[in-house]
Amino acid sequence: MGLEVACPWRGHRPHFQVRTWIEPVVASSQVASSFYDAGLLLVVKASFAAGGSSNYSTSPSPRGDPEDQQQKAISNFYIIYNLVVGLTPLLSAYGLGWLSDRYHRKISISVSLLGFLLSRLTLLLKVLLDWPVAVLYAGAALNGLGGGFSAFWSGVMALGSLGSSEGRRSLRLIVIDLVLGLAGFCGSMASGHLFKQITWHSRQGLVLTACSVGCATFALFYSLLVLKVPEPIAKANKKLPAVDTESGIVGTYRTLDPDKPEKQNVVVHTPPPGKGRPKRTIIVLLFVGAIIYDLAVVGTVDMMPLFVLREPLSWNQVQVGYGMASGYIIFITSFLGVLVFSRCFQDTTMIMIGMVSFGSGALLLAFVKETYMFYIARAVMLFALIPITTIRSAMSKLINGSSYGKVFVILQLSLALSGVVTSTVYNNLYQLTMDKFLGTCFVLSSFLSFLAIVPIGIVAYKQVLWLQYGNTTEK
Repeated sequence: MGLEVACPWRGHRPHFQVRTWIEPVVASSQVASSFYDAGLLLVVKASFAAGGSSNYSTSPSPRGDPEDQQQKAISNFYIIYNLVVGLTPLLSAYGLGWLSDRYHRKISISVSLLGFLLSRLTLLLKVLLDWPVAVLYAGAALNGLGGGFSAFWSGVMALGSLGSSEGRRSLRLIVIDLVLGLAGFCGSMASGHLFKQITWHSRQGLVLTACSVGCATFALFYSLLVLKVPEPIAKANKKLPAVDTESGIVGTYRTLDPDKPEKQNVVVHTPPPGKGRPKRTIIVLLFVGAIIYDLAVVGTVDMMPLFVLREPLSWNQVQVGYGMASGYIIFITSFLGVLVFSRCFQDTTMIMIGMVSFGSGALLLAFVKETYMFYIARAVMLFALIPITTIRSAMSKLINGSSYGKVFVILQLSLALSGVVTSTVYNNLYQLTMDKFLGTCFVLSSFLSFLAIVPIGIVAYKQVLWLQYGNTTEK
């Protein structure tokens, strides 16, 4: 009984339903990623501090400050690393999404997890054998050739959408994000302690990277041997009439509010051709809003590690782990936000709330001088996860279930490609402005976050017009 209540896809075989849960894969892979991200930053910093920065710092600081040179070396490393991570999935992610839609839903998830595992192994071998930092680019390439996060997360979203009804899809997807956040929080909290306090032959980070490999291995084998694809139920509960997608779509804007119950006895009037709102327009506006917002998020997240390592904060390894963990609390607050807001607001309103939350926090972050101010700025970003997740949920209701994998991969690849450009621009901007105003990148992120409200606002405006037209038609 308890299992049926907790599970959004109800059926008659509870033992099989447990195997359809994607959460164990998400949790274990995210713990591995948290260990890996913290280990990568700290290992690279330690390598450059030991004398490797000269190979990466092509324009030394006018003051000859070693900290400035190290910051530029780390920044230059991440420019190349993020380019490799962002561009290599373009070679395989869409193909994996197509194969998942056509043959088996687990293909994109399992192949990308194999790439994750190989990249984690590369970092472990670098620590163990004291390889040069450049070998980490090869690990990033292996990760990307496996589809990277684009293929993995699109596969996860496809399984989550496939196993949930339209009425509960936003909640279902945000629950997956919540699991991701909780796992990332736990991994980040432990990462600094594992890196700093446990060493082997003076090689810091060995246990941390080994734990990352272990968690990635578990995720891969769980996806291969245990995970089952849920039966699609979204269409089973759907009793609304079919609609001509060229002239308009029934409930386009009503279905953007996923948690409101469907009314079975309402006669829906489809607007005549020429006055309809095609799906394509809505999807394009959602795409534009997601990409602009993601530019702001990626730029901020990429610059935070460099920002906290430099004065005035100058964090140590444990503080870096705590700082990364604070970012994952947003998954919890965003989940609670969706849980509450979905009963009062439509999806477009929730998206804009999240964008305002992140934009305000990024603006505060630009003026941080003390550690407590950093955490205040992060607290203001408490609803920052809502926009992208809610946009995915809204888009899933405008497409056929058989196209989930391809559409989600296209969205994720668009975000990844824009993220590559953003990372390069932000890293160069950071190097140019770090001696003048350290928070320039965060001010730019704040502006982009507020700018992303414009296309979502257009969707909301069209929604009002649609509802007014519908009421007029009924009368």
